[in-house]
Amino acid sequence: MSVGTILLIVLILLLIGALPTWPHSQGWGYMPTGGIGLVLLIVIVLLLMGRL
Repeated sequence: MSVGTILLIVLILLLIGALPTWPHSQGWGYMPTGGIGLVLLIVIVLLLMGRL
């Protein structure tokens, strides 16, 4: 596995963990999910371009 694939898997797990449906994150709102989603999108674009 390459570093990019491992980073992608970790970011997806963070995105799932930050969803406001879990009891520990209900007070956070959608901000963490949006931020992690943006980072995930950037990593996917970099993977597709071959830069990561």
